This record gives sequence, C-alpha cells and structure tokens, in this order.
Amino acid sequence: MIACLRLLSALCLAALLAACASSPSSSLGELPRTPDASIEQLLDQAATSKTPEKAALLRLSAADLAYHQKDFARASRILEQVPLDTLKPAQQVFASTLGAELAMSRNQPKAALTALSHPSLARLDELPPELQVRTRSVHAAALEADGQTLAAAQQRVAMAPLLSGAAASANHEAIWNLVAALPTEQLQGTGTDVMAGWTSLALAVKSAGTLEQQQAAIEAWRNQHAGHPAAVQLPQPLLKLKELASQPLTRIALLLPQEGPLAGVARALRDGFMAAHFQAQQAGQKPPSVEVFDSSRLTSLDDFYRKAQASGVQLVVGPLEKNLVKQLSAYPQLPITTLALNYSDAGQTGPAQLFQFGLAAEDEAREVSRRAQADGMRRAVALVPSGEWGDRVLKAFRQDWEAKGGTLIAAAHVSQPVALAQQIADLFQLRQSEGRAKSLQSTVGGSVSAQPSRRQDIDFIFLAATPTQAQQIKPTLNFQYAGDVPVYATSNVYSASGNVNEYNDMNGIRFCETPWLLDTGNSLRQQVVRQWPQAAGSIGRLYAMGADAYSLAPRLGQLKALPDNRIEGLSGSLSMNANQRIERQLPWAEFTGGQVKRLPDTPR
Repeated sequence: MIACLRLLSALCLAALLAACASSPSSSLGELPRTPDASIEQLLDQAATSKTPEKAALLRLSAADLAYHQKDFARASRILEQVPLDTLKPAQQVFASTLGAELAMSRNQPKAALTALSHPSLARLDELPPELQVRTRSVHAAALEADGQTLAAAQQRVAMAPLLSGAAASANHEAIWNLVAALPTEQLQGTGTDVMAGWTSLALAVKSAGTLEQQQAAIEAWRNQHAGHPAAVQLPQPLLKLKELASQPLTRIALLLPQEGPLAGVARALRDGFMAAHFQAQQAGQKPPSVEVFDSSRLTSLDDFYRKAQASGVQLVVGPLEKNLVKQLSAYPQLPITTLALNYSDAGQTGPAQLFQFGLAAEDEAREVSRRAQADGMRRAVALVPSGEWGDRVLKAFRQDWEAKGGTLIAAAHVSQPVALAQQIADLFQLRQSEGRAKSLQSTVGGSVSAQPSRRQDIDFIFLAATPTQAQQIKPTLNFQYAGDVPVYATSNVYSASGNVNEYNDMNGIRFCETPWLLDTGNSLRQQVVRQWPQAAGSIGRLYAMGADAYSLAPRLGQLKALPDNRIEGLSGSLSMNANQRIERQLPWAEFTGGQVKRLPDTPR
C-alpha cells in the first residue's frame, strides 16, 4: 500500500501542483484552479459566493489544498459539503478523484473504487491530461491494493502516453511489475494492442526456464513487437537478467556435514543434488563443476570462503547446520553467493549474498491456509504438537490465515493420547452440550433423550501431526461427533509407507505433499529410487530438496530479479520472498479408501 501511494505521488506531482488549472469545454464545466488563498479564505469566499457552482468550486479547491497539506481529515470534511450530483461532469470527476485519494490515505481501496465508479468517469478522456493522470494513478493504486492486478496494469497503460521523464519511467516499471505478477492463465489473451504486448512479454519470460532460454524468448518478443514501449526500453528486471546471463555459473562448492547427527540428512541431500547434476550431463548440457566440502570439519567459515574464492568457486550450496547459517546471517556481506540449506532465526536479516532454502514447516502451514481459503473456508480450529515446532507452525498458519480474512476460533497442542478426546471435546464444546442436556433433565425430571451436539461455526481443522497422532485424531473426531468437519494437514501425516491399514485410519484427511512423493513418474525420481530405494519413502523429500537446490543454483539471481517467477521443483513450486528465502507451494492429496488420491492443484 505504501509503495502504491509513493508511486501515485511521483506520477501526479505536477498535476497536483497545477490543481487542474486547465478548463475543459463549457459542457463539462470549469475545474478548480490553483488557489492563491488559504483554506480558511477559500471557505469564507464559498460561504459568501453568489452562485452554488462558484461555491462548490471554491470548496473543491479548499479540500484539494487540505489534501496536498496532508490534512486528510479536514479535506474529507470539506469534500462532504460539496453536493456531487449538482456538479458538472468535470467537477464530478475531480471530486471523485479526490474522494478516492482520501480513501487510499485511509487504506480503503474498495471505498476508493466506489468513488471512481461515478458515471462522470466515462468522460475522463475529454478532460485535461493532468487530471487524467491523477485519476488513473489513484485508480491503478486502488485496483492493485484490491488485488485486481490486470485492471491496475490497464489503467497504467492507458495513462502512459500522457507522461514524460521520471514519471513515465516509473509508470513503465510499474506496468511490468504488475503484469509480471499475474498468473499464467491471465496472460493467455490475444490481441495487438499495447496491453496485449505487455502480457505476451510476461508470458514469454514465465514460459522459459533457464536464463539463456529467457534471453532468447525476450529477443524473439522484441523482434515481433519492435514498436512496443517495452521493446524500446526493456524493464529494469529484464535488463538485470541480461547481465546475469553474461555471467554463467561454472564452479559450485557443496558444503555439507559428513559426520555427526546430520550426516544422514546430508547424504540424501548430496545424492539428490548430484543426481540432478548427472542428469544435466546426460542431457547434453554443460553443468558447472561441483566440489564437495565437509562442514563438520570446518574450523573457520572465513578460512573456507578464502580458500573457495581462491579456487574460483562462484556459488556455495550449504551449509546445512542451523548454527552455521545463523553465523552467515550475521555477516555484513559474503565473498561468494551462498545458498544455505537451512534457515536462520525468524526476523534475522542476512547479507545480500545469502539465500536460504529448506523444507520449512511454515511453508506448509501457509499452504494449508491458501488451500482452505481457496476452498471457501473461513473459520478454523487448529491441532498442533506441543513444543517449539508446533508453536512455529501454528504461528505461521495463524498469521497467514488471519491476513486472508479467516478466523482461528481455537487451538490445542496435542501431547498425550489420553488427553486427546478431552481436547477435541473442548474444541468443539461438546461438554457444554452434555451439560445443557443434564440441566434440562434436572429441571423437568426423569430421563431426557439428547445426543451431544458440537458447535456449528467451525469450517475445518488445521492439523499438524505425525502419522501416529493422525491415526488417533481422525477416529476421535468421529467419536466426538466431528467426523464431518474437513481436516487439512501438513505433509507430516504422510509416511509414504503404502500401509493400507494406516491410511484407512486417516480417511478423508487432505494434506499437502511434495511432488516427489505424489508424482512418481518423474524421470529423475525414478533414477534415484533405482539407486537408493529408500528415496521412495518419506526421506525422499530430502532427495527432492537436494535436486531442487541444484535447479536453484544458477537461478538465484533470476528469482531475485523476477520475484514473481517460479521454479517447478520436486519439493514444491519454488519462489523467492523479499528476505531471499525460498518458499514452497505444494500439491494436494487425500486419504481415500486406504489409498492416496491426488487432488487438483490449488488455483494461484
């Protein structure tokens, strides 16, 4: 929202200072002019004005002046005194625009869009350019804040011919940022206008995989759209891609522990990474050379980076140990770009050269939130394990769910199985129902036939639990009259054991999972499983992460330059957030009749 308002201010500064001094045709009406008087003087003149139209113009000038002075409350009060329906069209557009700007100052994009829905806006193109820019700027900002990204881009494309200099450049970059953020399905339209050119460029970039393929796609697009504004001046992120493509990755250091408690995890990561490397060689590519280093024998990170830099290493993949990742996050800068295979503490910002990737449970909590919201759910209860892991998962779910407008009614930490029935009964307020029945029985005397009933305001259960816990929870829900409540779970519920009896106890539970475990036809997965059969089970997630680390290695700069791009990996659909942490979106499955049934993907 702040970024929208800053761009709005930059684009409209000249128009705001001029205060629409130009006069449109007489049928449209006169616009307020730049006032030489103070707000108080303008209001005094309005109070003694001989005509209602003159009084309205003076009040519009006063309200506009208060808005420029950032006295938004006063501007709103003055604007409320202007009778919109009695104004001429140009004045109605001006008043509607000012009303939208004031709504945006209150972080109310829907109110801004309502203000801009006035019929007079149909004549916007007949008005002076500075008012057109001002109106379209706030309209674009409101649409973007309301999630209407394509419509926001269309407003910016419409006003582009009216801009010059820094304002034109800022608008040019804003159009690209909006179009690049659109999902692929919204980029499929055909046409020959300027907007269609922007969307076809974004589609060309998103459809290409490697940096080299993206460069080829961009050049092909430029040849086909030679006169398009984006062909004349490539947006800055695409210029950055060109720079990155000229610096190919040729040498990687893989830094993993070969001894200690994480050695088994590191082995799976290494084998997945190297399997992807060998597959690239078999496909005729020229992959970078990879040298493996043992982080469990490190005596100094500084010494490691000094030696790696001297040997020509361009990228470090690792370390895995959280304490080492935290140390790297504390550096002001690193001599070599690094993709850590774990995360530092939440809120700890690292140097610009540090990227972080892992199988974060928080990603899955956010995935549950995204899926439930897409399915129309609004009210949730949560069941998570006791301890630090459960607290982190619950916090991530709560933050994302409430940010999407959902309500978390209650949460419980699962610890001892013996307490599970009581916890679920408390969540669903079954004891209150039983209490009401006993109270009624006491009042009327004799026996009263009453079946306990659960609360009805719960749409679904968010579940983060082990397979063993989930096998107890689902039957307990059935016993506690809550078996019809949908359950959305993280991948922890899935052991990938193929045990029908185990799956039967979890019938109906929906869960997110890695493509590695759900899409068994992948050629790299099949090669790995032939070599290491254990990769077909739950440890396969680590092989998938290793393979994805290899895919990410040459594309970190690409994801940083184009944060709305994604890599369709084996551990999930991968993107990069503003803190340079890789985030995963996951496909979905459901336990049905002792089997795992793949579900349609969540719309993006």
